[in-house]
Parts: sequence; structure tokens; C-alpha cells
Amino acid sequence: MRVRRLKKDVAHLEVTAFINLIVVLVPFLLSTAVFTRLSVVDLSLPTAAVSPAVERLQVATLQLEVVIRADALEVGDRIGGLIQRIPSDAQGRPDTDALARLVQAIKQKYPAQQSATVLAQPETPYERLVAVMDAVREQIVVEGPQVRHLPLFPMIVVGDAPRALATPTAAARKGPGA
Repeated sequence: MRVRRLKKDVAHLEVTAFINLIVVLVPFLLSTAVFTRLSVVDLSLPTAAVSPAVERLQVATLQLEVVIRADALEVGDRIGGLIQRIPSDAQGRPDTDALARLVQAIKQKYPAQQSATVLAQPETPYERLVAVMDAVREQIVVEGPQVRHLPLFPMIVVGDAPRALATPTAAARKGPGA
């Protein structure tokens, strides 16, 4: 017995409508896409130890240090001591405007100095650390439609803040043997 097979015609794929859709969709998606600009700040971490000879060479220069505490910002010179303590506002946010003014005044006295150290406590929020680094790193000047970024201390070293010294009143409250 003969088996009879039907000849099937090969179906043609109609892609014209799909190509039209892509032609319209691709430019639309490209025009509405949001391109983000990422900024990277080069930081250097502190070394484990500094030789005493290097420290003696740097005595004549400023070693700006900003310590971020929960209640204040402590701006000082590593060798000369505390320059100014800037208290935080009622919400616990640091006063970065006062910090920026102080850093600008320090920069006028030491124009050749490029580096600063920002020391933060372990529980310091990331946004607070970045705000302090921005205030130390550059000054933003708005002149009409133009915005200029003037570098203050662009080379920032980040590290851990030393423990806060106990105030005399707090030590007296704890009593002897505490």
C-alpha cells in the first residue's frame, strides 16, 4: 500500500511588523534612558606606622585633622592640637557650613598644604562622612550661571577616630575606681 504524504508549504516568517516596532522603540528608550555619572574620589588609607624621622620633617607644616564625633566636629592640627570644636545641630547633623568656613580660613594661612585627615567613629553614617569630606575637599563658588569648584584640601586620608577623652565632669560623676 502506498503512503501518500501531503506536501506542506514552508511558512514564511513575517518580521516587518517587529522591525517597525524596534525602529520606533529603540530611539524612544535611548532618549528616555537615565545615564548616571559616577564620581570617584581617590583616598589613601593611613599607614600602620610613621617613622620618627618623617614626623620631625613635617613639624613645620600643618597636618589638618577633622574628627567626626556624634555631637561635634573637632578640627585640629595633629601637632598643634585642637583648633576649633564645631557642635552639631539639634538633629545631630554636623555643621558643614561652619566647617567649610573654617577650612577656607585655614587654607588661606597654609595655601601649599594639600592633604587632610578625616577620622570617623565606627558608628558614623556614610552620608555624614561624605558631607564632611566634601566640605574639606573643595569650595563651591556660584557666580551667576557658572559654578566653580576651588580645591581646598583635595588629598583626603580616612581613618578611625580616637576614643573621646572623658570630660572632667563625666569622670567626677563616675566616682573613684570607675
